[in-house]
Amino acid sequence: MVEAMVQRDLWKETPAVKGRIARYWDSRSESFKEQRDAELHSEQHQLWEQELLSHLPQDRSLRILDVGCGCGFFTLMLAEHGHRVTGIDLTGSMIRKGRELAQEYGVAADLRVMDAEHPDFSDDTFDAIVTRNLTWTLPHPAEAYEEWIRVLKPGGILLNYDAEHAKYHRRNGLEGEEAHRMLSGAQMDECMNIYRMLPISGWKRPDWDVCILKQMGCREVTADDRIGEKLYLHESAFSVPYPIFRIKAVKA
Repeated sequence: MVEAMVQRDLWKETPAVKGRIARYWDSRSESFKEQRDAELHSEQHQLWEQELLSHLPQDRSLRILDVGCGCGFFTLMLAEHGHRVTGIDLTGSMIRKGRELAQEYGVAADLRVMDAEHPDFSDDTFDAIVTRNLTWTLPHPAEAYEEWIRVLKPGGILLNYDAEHAKYHRRNGLEGEEAHRMLSGAQMDECMNIYRMLPISGWKRPDWDVCILKQMGCREVTADDRIGEKLYLHESAFSVPYPIFRIKAVKA
């Protein structure tokens, strides 16, 4: 934990990195829309739907924040169930593609360009926060967690689905990964360069996440490192070759 905090402070001095990350994801927005559209039409839709709803209250419409929403996979899915969902992403082109998908699906979704590490909402705004494949890309994940907890209502639920992508990419590269089959050579090179710079790729997760959320006063903090076995029953265009974990926490 001490090492993680030291690295977090060092990264405060490198704001240009975030712009580089945003430009990289901007270059992938078109292929991301295609992947999310296909995923919404696949068995993954139902599997993720069952997973998310199993952790959320079913007796009322919730105010939900989808952090790092990309093209809105979680946002659209939860909005279809009557929840008031706001999706935020650092990349404007991702949000534009997400709005296109929402229109195509006839779903009312509030999608905004916003920094996941600095969500511009009042304290105690949301009943739940969901996020997928985001935390491992953040220069300052501890600060992001602080902000997410801030905007959660007391008793609100955080569901974070992630994997140690950057650590595996450092070791193995991207060749042959189904999730990266649409990347150009230049995109793949930039992807690897960014991954190598991220401090979080050197931390032990999800242990680090559980530890810091407990330090922030959250209760019922748990990690399930086998959730991927339930969500990806066989290899597909949406599966990744790394163990996916779920981190769940409740704001005290």
